[in-house]
Amino acid sequence: MDRLESSLLEAPVVEKDGYHYFVHPISDGVPLLRPELLRELVVRIVRAANLDGVDKIVAPEAMGIHISTAVSLATDIPVVVVRKRGYGLDGEVAISQVTGYGESEMYVNGVTADDRVLVLDDVYSTGGTLEAITTALDDIGADVADVVVAIRKVGGEKALDGSPHEPTALVDVDVVDGEVVIVDGDGDD
Repeated sequence: MDRLESSLLEAPVVEKDGYHYFVHPISDGVPLLRPELLRELVVRIVRAANLDGVDKIVAPEAMGIHISTAVSLATDIPVVVVRKRGYGLDGEVAISQVTGYGESEMYVNGVTADDRVLVLDDVYSTGGTLEAITTALDDIGADVADVVVAIRKVGGEKALDGSPHEPTALVDVDVVDGEVVIVDGDGDD
């Protein structure tokens, strides 16, 4: 079993307002994110993603930053962080994000209609974040080459189901009786 799957099986689960969260270094930054886990993640993303002609990696703040930075270092593809606050820069695009745990605004800077992008994120649960980002990228006219997530939580509604931007996940998990369960052992879609 790979490090990612092993670490997920050890992840604690907490319940907040009826929603069961697993607490994991990739998705939460706690406990300690070990370099060997991040390296494994990067290798798996590079193997899984369509990087052909990709100009930019686009990732949401905050938990997409460490993943996209590590992939950028491995591929020499620059990173655009979708921020939770606006800066008022020329070309900034405001987007509304609705997830299973809240609503907020996000802001895209530095992506144009000429760009071919890879969207990276930590977890695909409800899909609200990725749906907002891919819709904004489509509206900008960018070419979304691929959407890759480290972990997909199965069950529940997914905003991108049936979308041309449905993400590839490295591993699928569920939370059953207060524990993380690997649903698809190989994680390849």
